[in-house]
Amino acid sequence: MEFHGLRALLRPNLTSSHLIPSLPSGFLPSSCISSPHVKVLKNSVQSGLCCGSPRVFSTRIGLVPGSSKNSRVRVSASMGTSTQVREGVELKVYETVKQLGEDLAPYVADISKSSIDARGVFSIVLSGGSLISTMGKLVEEPFLGKIDWSQWHVFWADERVVPLEHPDSNYKLALDGLLSKVPIPPANVHALNDKLKPREAAEDYESVLKQLADKKVLPLDAGGNYPRFDLILLGMGPDGHLASLFPNHPLVSKTDTWVASIEDSPKPPPERITLTLPVINAAENVAFVATGSGKADKLKLVFGGDLPFGEVPAKLVSPVNGKLVWFADKDAVSKL
Repeated sequence: MEFHGLRALLRPNLTSSHLIPSLPSGFLPSSCISSPHVKVLKNSVQSGLCCGSPRVFSTRIGLVPGSSKNSRVRVSASMGTSTQVREGVELKVYETVKQLGEDLAPYVADISKSSIDARGVFSIVLSGGSLISTMGKLVEEPFLGKIDWSQWHVFWADERVVPLEHPDSNYKLALDGLLSKVPIPPANVHALNDKLKPREAAEDYESVLKQLADKKVLPLDAGGNYPRFDLILLGMGPDGHLASLFPNHPLVSKTDTWVASIEDSPKPPPERITLTLPVINAAENVAFVATGSGKADKLKLVFGGDLPFGEVPAKLVSPVNGKLVWFADKDAVSKL
């Protein structure tokens, strides 16, 4: 298996300060840090370490935030390679979406176990789109029986302001594909209050998060400003959006709330709520799932050079004291 022309580029965009709005200290994404072109080191692709595991490229982009040192991208056969804290991102590339899902399940399960072992709780943030179907292996053995579902607390990166039973609801998508098949206590599933208007719904959801922070279910980041979720799972739209943070929309630069409302979403339905970028970047672990050739152009920009702030929101995701992993199929990386 070969992916011809696979490469990752990190170039400076801090040199044009007018492109970067004011953000809290520490929340500038690592994609804004200066670095020259990065060369992919060629390695043969071998089978993964676990029985039945898919063949995978594991591409690591190591960059210490605030450093202009050369980065190094390594293509290796290891499926277990993890990005060091505060040192960049990991990109895993699979032949098929099925193989991607087979690796995503143990990734989630491992973080669940380590979080529960450390503090008795696992906080996971879900997204809509095709993400839930990609998580399907979690409802099968060995994961179904080994995960301590009773300690899961489930949240959403964004939600459409529609009734929870509506086909457009991200909650319904997760309920049908995951939540109804695992024994998570209903009280631990933190869904939108669908009786409220967008602004009130966002305020209500932020209030729920703050109550859980007071109860130590959700720890805060080092500065005490934002909740620190154990894992945020994101998809990326063909336009480069994540959650309901759309290209060049004012919400991309919003930092004064944990949850924001949007009533003019360029993608229907127009009324939504979303976590803000600083909350996403405060997480301990963030994972993107990007599949299909429709994501290739924007994924190239994510790992590319200078862009005006907010043109590709997914490029701005860079956990401050956490880890970022991209799970992608070969079609999504076809232009890297």
